[in-house]
Amino acid sequence: MSVLMRDEAQARAQFLDVQRYTIDLDLTAGEETFDSRTVIQFTALAAGDTFVEVKPATLRSISLDGHALDPADLDENRFPLTALTAGPHELRIDAAMRYSRTGEGMHRFTDPTDNETYVYTQLFLEDVQRVFAAFDQPDLKSVFALTVKAPEGWTVLGNSIAEHTGDGRWTLAPTPPVSTYLVAVAAGPFHSITTEHAGLPFGIHCRRSLAPHLDADADEILDITRACFDRFQEKFDEPYPFDSYDQAFVPEFNAGAMENPGLVTFRDEFIYRSAVTDTERQTRGMVIAHEMAHMWFGDLVTLAWWDDIWLNESFAEYMGYQTLAEATRFTDTWVDFGVARKGWGYDADQRPSTHPVAPDPTAVPDTASAMLNFDGISYAKGASALRQLVAWLGEKDFLAGINTHFARHKFGNATLADFIDNLASATDRDVHAWADQWLRTTGVDTLTPHIGESDTTWSLTVDHHGTRPHRITVGTYDHAIDTQSGPDRLVLRDRFDIGIPQDSDDTPQAGDGTTTRPGPRPALVVLNDNDLTYAKIRLDPDSWTTLQAGLSGIPDALTRAVVWNAARDMVRDGELAPTTYLEAARTHLPHETDLALLQGVLAFADTQVAARYTTPEDRPAALATLTALTRDLIRRTEDGSRPGLRLTAVRHFIDAATQPDTIHGWLTEGTVPGGPELDPELRWRILTRLAVLGATDEQTIAAELEADPSATGQEGAARCRAALPTPEAKAAAWHAMFTDDTLSNYLFTATAQGFWQPEQTDRVAAYVPRYYPDATALAVRRGPAIADAAGRYAFPAYAIDADSLHLGDQALTDQALIPTLRRKLTDQIDDLRRALTVRNAH
Repeated sequence: MSVLMRDEAQARAQFLDVQRYTIDLDLTAGEETFDSRTVIQFTALAAGDTFVEVKPATLRSISLDGHALDPADLDENRFPLTALTAGPHELRIDAAMRYSRTGEGMHRFTDPTDNETYVYTQLFLEDVQRVFAAFDQPDLKSVFALTVKAPEGWTVLGNSIAEHTGDGRWTLAPTPPVSTYLVAVAAGPFHSITTEHAGLPFGIHCRRSLAPHLDADADEILDITRACFDRFQEKFDEPYPFDSYDQAFVPEFNAGAMENPGLVTFRDEFIYRSAVTDTERQTRGMVIAHEMAHMWFGDLVTLAWWDDIWLNESFAEYMGYQTLAEATRFTDTWVDFGVARKGWGYDADQRPSTHPVAPDPTAVPDTASAMLNFDGISYAKGASALRQLVAWLGEKDFLAGINTHFARHKFGNATLADFIDNLASATDRDVHAWADQWLRTTGVDTLTPHIGESDTTWSLTVDHHGTRPHRITVGTYDHAIDTQSGPDRLVLRDRFDIGIPQDSDDTPQAGDGTTTRPGPRPALVVLNDNDLTYAKIRLDPDSWTTLQAGLSGIPDALTRAVVWNAARDMVRDGELAPTTYLEAARTHLPHETDLALLQGVLAFADTQVAARYTTPEDRPAALATLTALTRDLIRRTEDGSRPGLRLTAVRHFIDAATQPDTIHGWLTEGTVPGGPELDPELRWRILTRLAVLGATDEQTIAAELEADPSATGQEGAARCRAALPTPEAKAAAWHAMFTDDTLSNYLFTATAQGFWQPEQTDRVAAYVPRYYPDATALAVRRGPAIADAAGRYAFPAYAIDADSLHLGDQALTDQALIPTLRRKLTDQIDDLRRALTVRNAH
């Protein structure tokens, strides 16, 4: 398929004005294809040539202004429109389009629980062509009027209010002007809960087999939706710009969610079949708030080209966390961001594939390259930069600039320059300089404290490795002296702000940047104490000594998150031994009161420290440490007062098991002694670990699948089968992933997750050299979504040695790699190189 070049899009935007799409979709044509009939009314602003995009199974007919054109002129996904006269035109296209099983275009899913079928669209970034013909670029906004024919008993959802007119036909109200990639349709026998808020219809929807689970959480989902909606209405001068607000939880969705105007689609894992922690509920709430923020920033005002994707995602990321904290019971969202999300940005920004938050337009020359920037930089780093900007400008000026931006560009498109100009109009601060320093540069700065002391004062000098200016809060802590606080408790002495380099608002500093404070030196000095800047933080030796005994005694969870992140970065940079990190976790996590921190630290300890940074010889000891830690947490929660903490401990106890007896007993009894009872997620988790250990078999897996034949049950069985350590199981899983081509996106991912295991590196060593040519060929055949999964989940991440690294470096020279897979491999191979360096350093 031809990708759209930025130059082509700019030329077409100057040549065309698109007024209206009238689209008729027939979803009753069979299981493989659906019918798509499109009428596009547009104006050529001058005489000339252009093209329309469509990717049909069959192009039946196409006509321009009533004159038939030859369908054979379709060239890949482009149909040429030549010798257009200046003035209005009408283009009609009739095509049969293929359903997808990869989450792209019109995805079709049949629920194995009840055999009901559902379809939904995911048209981002250029997959509208899989559903209807379009001038497919974000700055050719238009009105969209859709009609849909669906099987009887189905509900049809779209960007606007849908009316059932009988005989399976549904008519959706015309939209305001929106971009092509934001058009959405979802259809099937949905279970729906509808209400009204602020004079608008609201709805939440899922497949029928999940109805009891949606019903259980409906109040929470709708309460968060209403609270965030009201808060956004308070923040933004522009009212909500669409006629309804539906949220559809759909199966096999590739992203977390998609901000389609009036119809947000979510992966339906957010409808919980099994027990979850409050932090996971908070994450769902953040995603609800994130997607709602897009209704203004992304949908009302849309990027002009994909180089400005950060304008969508960084803003929604920041607003998601901030608004959820302001409007709901989840008031500590920035702790979760700090420990679980920010590292995503730090990691991405240290790889060879790093890019500025706002890349130069020439760095995004086409749609294929645009897809690569949906990463931790556009989300986490961008949100971090905006959070710092808000602190610097003040929220009042920030929102004034945002509201000017909306007013000037509503139902239109805008660029970075527009955004910065609008912010600058609301403040005396030099926002343009800030943008150059923070949005146009790459990499992570490192801030290292140096402490001096005298008889009556102590001093702080910060070594700054990097180029960006920072304004940070320094937190100082002393050992508690009152017996009520307990041993190794720390108390805040004070906090003060400094600039790096110094500015006029700073705490006074000497010419060399040294800050002098009265009193003896504190026991602990923490840079970036409120986590408002984006930089790696180091600790001075005396502070690290204090933390070894007192980390869990720091009174504020956000400060603990900053410290744990510092330790994480030191491990990744080879400055802190992995065993030291595990010992700190073993010492302090049993006393941790913040669930997000517990989950984030345990996740890094398990999936990175024990699985990748620890040598195979040392892995049993690492797992023994995690087992002792989680067993301690389980004991401490026997009174039932901390169910989320207990659930987290149980999950990680299962994952760290080196002997099958205990977890096999849990599976047999159907419960953990003292709770929780095993729900489907825990049962499949145990069975997967038993498969890794060679302590289960196909017969047991099949019996579990018979008891849980749901979609997640199918995925659990695929994961278990791929994890079995037998040659036959590995060969079957490899064939399913790389030869058969029938796995859906989710079943492919589940199989890949089971295949590679740290305990099985010797058993699968022969597959490491096969991975690169097989993944390259698979990506060419099945496209970007499966390529992403192949690079993310099917990569041999535990083959950490010089030979594997050489194989990976050689693979990157293959010109057959499609861009999505090349980016994933670039990142994975760099992570492999880092893991090898960490192992060699200790």
